[in-house]
Amino acid sequence: MARKSSFIIIIALLSLFLTLSCSSSSIYDKVYPTLSDGAYDSEFPYRNSSAQLEEISASIRLINSIAFYNSYVFDPSSRFIASAVSRINLENSAIEKISFNRTASGTATLILENQGTIALLTVAHIVSFPDTIISHFVNPDGSFSRYIQSVSIKIKQTNYVPDLPDDGQVDILLLDKTRDVALLGKHFSASKTISTPTFKYPWGKSSELEWGSFVYVFGFPMNYKMISKALVSSPNKDKHSFLIDAVFNRGYSGGIVLAIRDGVPNFELVGLVRSVPAEFQYTLRPLTKEQDFDFNPMLPYKGDYYVDKEQVLRTGITKVIGIEVVKDFIIDHKQELIEKGYLLTDLFNVPGGLKLKSVH
Repeated sequence: MARKSSFIIIIALLSLFLTLSCSSSSIYDKVYPTLSDGAYDSEFPYRNSSAQLEEISASIRLINSIAFYNSYVFDPSSRFIASAVSRINLENSAIEKISFNRTASGTATLILENQGTIALLTVAHIVSFPDTIISHFVNPDGSFSRYIQSVSIKIKQTNYVPDLPDDGQVDILLLDKTRDVALLGKHFSASKTISTPTFKYPWGKSSELEWGSFVYVFGFPMNYKMISKALVSSPNKDKHSFLIDAVFNRGYSGGIVLAIRDGVPNFELVGLVRSVPAEFQYTLRPLTKEQDFDFNPMLPYKGDYYVDKEQVLRTGITKVIGIEVVKDFIIDHKQELIEKGYLLTDLFNVPGGLKLKSVH
């Protein structure tokens, strides 16, 4: 009797298992056909994609840029105006000469390695510094005077990417401040870059993104290589740009945004991280060098103070440049690239894809 009961239980469990299996299969068949609609996916990836994401991450690099300036300071009695700067003998007219530098860092993606020639894609504002900076004296009422206080001239700029040969220094091949896109590159010896990984996935179409399209974002926030996920809002916001809800930190600029078309591993490059909305706030701060500054909040502060201008980032809203803008940028400068030793061939040989090769 016990054996008969055990047999009945086993048969019942097998029947339940087959029923659940058929049900799961039915659910699978109903859900996953939506991954073959030819559109970008809005659902979280249904299978593991760590291997592909690790491969992509190998092409993501930190880019650092430093601009060096000589600043010439004038006496208030000099009464120089900005329109006359080109005619001023700065060395003889200045009462003081100061050297300083400005720095910026962000993310670049290796899109080409061929026999020692490399090319990286990033945004222009990371590597774009003004050639001349002019400051003005301040009038007693707080307004700016028409007379200039100093003129700063850029004397040198260095752009470098860690882990590349020869200290990682690269040149600016193309730069468009309006589009905020830049292409960096360098000709190294072939033996030095033979194992350099590049981005090998297709270039997609940001114009086909929809509300809620799922994307991955790669970048170097605070100098740490990271990957994040986000959803698309306002697709085609203003001619091939869109918003994502990724948490933006300094260093993400220039990072790539990847969408998935019909499931993993069909990643496509759809944009470059540009910026995050920000506001400037002015704050009164106590003028003290003491680190452990303390005071009684119940009593008015009577010490010296100064006005501090601080930029406040509005995280959670990230602006992205659509990949069509980047494609147009490269096509418009095709001849210039050829003259610098970079030949573009079969731009759309792979649907939405890009191929580059060097000229020797």
